Amino acid sequence: MAAHPPAVSASFARAPVVGSVAGMAMELRDSHGRVMRDLRVSVTDRCNFRCLYCLPETEEAANFYRTRWAGSNGGLPAARPIAYEWKPRSELLSFEEIERVVRLAAALGIDKVRVTGGEPLLRQGVESLVASLAGIPGVRDLAMTTNGFLFASKARSLRDAGLQRVSFSMDSLDPANFRRMTGRDGLAGVLEGIRMAKDLGLAPVKVNAVVIRGMNDHEVEDLAAFARDEDLSLRFIEFMPLDSSRAWQRDLVVTGAEIVARLQSRWGLVRVHAPDRPSETARRWSFPDGRGEVGVIAPVSEPFCGHCNRLRLTADGKVRTCLFSLVEHDLRPLLRGGGTDSDIMRRLVEIVAGKEAGHRIGKPDFVQPARTMSCIGG
Repeated sequence: MAAHPPAVSASFARAPVVGSVAGMAMELRDSHGRVMRDLRVSVTDRCNFRCLYCLPETEEAANFYRTRWAGSNGGLPAARPIAYEWKPRSELLSFEEIERVVRLAAALGIDKVRVTGGEPLLRQGVESLVASLAGIPGVRDLAMTTNGFLFASKARSLRDAGLQRVSFSMDSLDPANFRRMTGRDGLAGVLEGIRMAKDLGLAPVKVNAVVIRGMNDHEVEDLAAFARDEDLSLRFIEFMPLDSSRAWQRDLVVTGAEIVARLQSRWGLVRVHAPDRPSETARRWSFPDGRGEVGVIAPVSEPFCGHCNRLRLTADGKVRTCLFSLVEHDLRPLLRGGGTDSDIMRRLVEIVAGKEAGHRIGKPDFVQPARTMSCIGG
């Protein structure tokens, strides 16, 4: 379990936010005109699941990929991917360091913050970080993404600390298939967490399902029915090349268009338009009776890079301007080397100015990032 690293010196961990920085634009605007409003903050790279699309380690996962590589890619992936070495505790940002970065980013216009991992609930005392982030001026939306396995035991304390919303990863409603996809017997615990989040008023409750052809695509309608029955928001996400085994294949992607066509044929969904939220990643539909909602996040078949307003802060202090960035920008030297608030704000502005126009999935020159989703932060 990833413990809370030593705090940095209070002399600059909680230095007052500067009101302005001479000669510097006071917003996080990139060279394509996009203004950053959304910050994903990873608190640990560790995870207690071994999902097929991230950190597959089971023989079932290896066999699934092996049967699809044979005859198509000229070779077979390793039976077990090389084990990832978790970052040592000393390299993870302390809660004080995370709070400082978020506070300065909020001063530059970030107003949505999502706590992620790995699995964020593996980080000891994460409730105290949530409380600190909830108190930052300018942060109007504080959410968390979790696999849900530990959520029920921490839900009330997270809500009381100031968490407003939560998204759960749940790729299957069948216990056996859930285990094939995650490497763990955890479905009952995830379902308990979802229902507790609803009871505690953490709204809207969202559920994310990564759809992989030949693995869980037969459950698309069942997952949508679950969203309607439970009156929650379910997001279908296209399978992306972020797995540690490097076994991703385009023909395993179930496109957003295919998912929508299947759901429309059964329910006659009603499109939900949000013209005031152009950076929203999901295309959304409601059920005719008004209960529940489904959305499709389709970064592979229908990239939405043109409206991207997100940044990511990894657990070890790197800023990523795209989920598929090949370059990371290290803030830790400034945080631990006496950098002033002005130094850090200036560096954030410089980093954002160089944000990529978009990812290159599907292009001949696409290169998969070295780190998996667990290490980048969802």
